[in-house]
Amino acid sequence: MTVLQVRYFASLREALGAHEQFDLPAGATLGELRDALVARSPRHADVLTRRRSVRAAVNQVLCDEDTVVPAGAEVAFFPPVTGG
Repeated sequence: MTVLQVRYFASLREALGAHEQFDLPAGATLGELRDALVARSPRHADVLTRRRSVRAAVNQVLCDEDTVVPAGAEVAFFPPVTGG
């Protein structure tokens, strides 16, 4: 197990707070982290559901859900940015 810093931005931050720590098994992917967070609480499930478009970064680099999360990483979740 590894402890991660999980940060939330924009509307996700409003719903879940600025950050939390999370234990993740070694070798787990970003998608597995998202699934574990969805299972954490009804609020997490509502905000991070697969029906919503959510972007993620690992150590400040945008990543897809197949990315393996390294030990001690900082993972950020945020809504997609739209232009106007």
